[in-house]
Amino acid sequence: MTQEFDDKLDRAARQLATEITPEHDLWPGIAAAISEPRRSRWTPMLAQAAAVVLLVGASSTVTYLAVKNDDGPVVSVAPELIFEQAAFGGNYHLGPGFQDARNSLRIELDVELGRLSPEARDDIQANLDFIHGAIVDINIALEQEPDNVLLQAQLLRAYREELGLLRRVGGLTRNVMIRNDI
Repeated sequence: MTQEFDDKLDRAARQLATEITPEHDLWPGIAAAISEPRRSRWTPMLAQAAAVVLLVGASSTVTYLAVKNDDGPVVSVAPELIFEQAAFGGNYHLGPGFQDARNSLRIELDVELGRLSPEARDDIQANLDFIHGAIVDINIALEQEPDNVLLQAQLLRAYREELGLLRRVGGLTRNVMIRNDI
């Protein structure tokens, strides 16, 4: 610091009062502070610690009782899996579930096609013919290579595409009829 700044601080310090006289009537505040019992800082922390211990003990007891299950027999549920084997090649079939789904969607398709314009019907029929052609071609290839996994996957994908198209067409006119936000 500079000498000039120090001098200013010294002058300001000399002007401060050296004594403070107490205010009158301080005794009521002092008497109230003496008569009021002083609370410990530890009381709230001890109450919180007790609550934590109680909570941990209660949750541990509930967990123990829930896990301890010696009263009844153990029941195991075996999933009911039905494996349908698909045969590929000239004598392919994909199981009754697929056939039922395809037949019901095909019936619904015939009803829905009657509601569409001739251009839309032609487009849908062209797509179905394309998918059926792919299925026939894949089956011809599978007759020559029945163990070809890639061809089997392609055939399953073609069947899924056919079902997807049938579902979309069935829902196409239904969604148009249901729309009420127009």
